[in-house]
Amino acid sequence: MKAQVFRGVNQLSYEEVPIPQLEADEVLVQVQVVGLCQSDIKKIRYPLYEPPRIFGHETAGVISAVGDGVKNAQVGQRVVVMHHIPCMHCEYCLNDNFSMCDVYKNITTTAGFAPSGGGFAEYVKVPGHIVRNGGLISIPDEVTFEQASFVEPTNCCLKAVKKAQVSPGQTVLVTGAGPIGLMFVMLVKYFGARAIATDLLPSRIEKALAVGAEAAFDARDPELPAKLKALTGGMGVDTTLLAVPSEKAFFQALDCTRKGGKILFFAEFPDEVEIPINPNILYRREIDLMGSYSSSYRVQSLATDIVFNRRIDVDALISDRYPLKDLTQAVEQAIAPNPETYKILIYP
Repeated sequence: MKAQVFRGVNQLSYEEVPIPQLEADEVLVQVQVVGLCQSDIKKIRYPLYEPPRIFGHETAGVISAVGDGVKNAQVGQRVVVMHHIPCMHCEYCLNDNFSMCDVYKNITTTAGFAPSGGGFAEYVKVPGHIVRNGGLISIPDEVTFEQASFVEPTNCCLKAVKKAQVSPGQTVLVTGAGPIGLMFVMLVKYFGARAIATDLLPSRIEKALAVGAEAAFDARDPELPAKLKALTGGMGVDTTLLAVPSEKAFFQALDCTRKGGKILFFAEFPDEVEIPINPNILYRREIDLMGSYSSSYRVQSLATDIVFNRRIDVDALISDRYPLKDLTQAVEQAIAPNPETYKILIYP
């Protein structure tokens, strides 16, 4: 089968690799579409993992083979593949910190080499733990593979929205109106809150308004804190979701978030970044700082419902489609997006 193999920093090799062999409890899925995620790009661009590996994890496809011991999956079944499932009984899982679970981190889908997601290939193998514990989600006939590929990123964003306790009537600032920021805008609106977005690109500011933001501004606007206070009765926003790894965005969030509000870090910053902050700002204003990383098993059913029943319009997020052989070009476009670049999908 064909796959895009990570051979080193910024080195992807489109090559022939063996189709993974199945154990009795495993399933083989023929990949129909896989989303290109910022975490994939980070793994390709920086020396975080030893090569060779095959990345890609926002995967939807068709089951092409099942192990002899598999009872809950059938050849021909259309499925979303969840690449991580927690153990459900460690201390992290018992406290709903599923993404900290060792099983969650270390057991994943693979197309060969060190298991690393494997979606950037024609076939991906799903290990028995994931098969047995809800990691294959059947796709209804009326849902496209493209739509289904959004279940995993929707789960990640939904986890953050839930952690920030976004609720009806609140006002939420979303910094960055790329594909993740736009999904946040949609989910904030779905939960009955008002979304306000910022970005540097005029096209993305317009896009945020088109998908449901009540207002959207240029992130460089020096009057932004004053404008947000005018929109919130002088208070400031209840919550800020940081969808870009920007120090300026964080300090802007401090200026724009009300006393007693929340700031949630969703985007991953470079490891060398350190943000100096006077702790009295948090103490006196009772600002909650929090982070949200990866997905949550707790919201998997809700994420699936939101996508499959079109409670948000994931089709509006898709801007580009590339064949698997052109993954390098897709990554380059994601790194240096044009004004109309949002979600990029890959087709093996």
